[in-house]
Amino acid sequence: MAVIGGGFTGLWTALFLKQLQPALDVAVLEQGVVGWGASGRNAGIVSACVDHSHALAITHFGRAEAEKLARLGIQNIDEIEAFAGGCDFERTGQLHVALTEAQVEDGRRNAGIGRELGFEGYRMLSAEEVRKEIDSPLYLGGVFVPGGGIVDPIKLVDKVRCEAELLGVRFFERTRVTKLEAGRVVTAGGALTADKVILATDAYTHHLFPRLLFRYIPLYDYILVSEPLSDAQRSLIGWRNRQGVTDGRTFFNYYRLTADQRILWGTSEAMYYPPNRVDESCDHSPRHYQALRDSFRRHFPQLGALQFPFEWGGPIASTTRLTPFFGTASGGRVIYALGYTGHGIGSTRIAGKILAHMVLSRPSELLRLAMVKRQPFPYPPEPLRAAAVAAVTHSLKRVDEGHNPSTLLRILDVLGIGFSS
Repeated sequence: MAVIGGGFTGLWTALFLKQLQPALDVAVLEQGVVGWGASGRNAGIVSACVDHSHALAITHFGRAEAEKLARLGIQNIDEIEAFAGGCDFERTGQLHVALTEAQVEDGRRNAGIGRELGFEGYRMLSAEEVRKEIDSPLYLGGVFVPGGGIVDPIKLVDKVRCEAELLGVRFFERTRVTKLEAGRVVTAGGALTADKVILATDAYTHHLFPRLLFRYIPLYDYILVSEPLSDAQRSLIGWRNRQGVTDGRTFFNYYRLTADQRILWGTSEAMYYPPNRVDESCDHSPRHYQALRDSFRRHFPQLGALQFPFEWGGPIASTTRLTPFFGTASGGRVIYALGYTGHGIGSTRIAGKILAHMVLSRPSELLRLAMVKRQPFPYPPEPLRAAAVAAVTHSLKRVDEGHNPSTLLRILDVLGIGFSS
């Protein structure tokens, strides 16, 4: 069995395959090093929500299915917490903070939906309450979202790999797969025979399997990490409960504290590089880095002198419904999952279970999920793709500025389609 891709999807899949069938020969092939892609570059915020919100899950799949996904998401976090000892995992929950009154109302609605689905820990926070949690002059209120947490993603990558190796999974790093043939995986240095191949390549998938490109779009997110906060700096913002935070805009900032008291500060204003570029030339964006520094100073002017010496970007794959999709090709010999749209730490583990059961044809309630059985609405090809992204991005930015949604966005909302990560 060959797993192509040494990120979270490939690692979890390999681990679950060996747990389900210990005698199986499993090899993971990675073009860089394990965790080199999005798995090692992400924010380290672990969400209990499989979709981007419970409200979106209802829109996409209906209330009964949203309840299933909500229960699955909490079970998944429980299992990650039990597994992730030594990975700086903290079950902090999350804060969704509001910058406008409209976002306060959105938060109140989402908190209500969360409680309706059976989660009593959702709690609305006033402006005063949210600023006691994390002190920014911009915050008018917020929602505490239970269940999730924060983690060091590289430590988690290393632990999953270690556990997989203990079960006998073989790893081949710096091994770029160039072609898939019937029963063979071809690399620059040779070939590997495999009855089945699992594609765990997410935003890189079209480099090897271009026929899937119409189901997703590759985008780049960018992140800064600060120097460590002193005790005096920390006292200026509070943040004693260390929750991962996102603000309520469409193109939001997301942020967390690291174990050594640095602030990781990222943006969901994902960048599309036509035509579907995913390569090292996109890994850095001075424009995005400057925008991130400016946005941090707006949120926390009391820390205006804080320096951010580390900066990077990485690719994600976004589907039109903002959830992953699954499938098979080549007569069932190729099995794939991709499209986590920035929620990969939690949902890749679920995807790994799904893929392992698909590969082994083992029955599982997971295989009956609508997310698994139904494909997302396709994206248009180029040159329409770049034009569509530009049009939707412009409309979404106007909404973040306080304008009403355009006709285009209202149509996309009815269809359950979005472009923001």
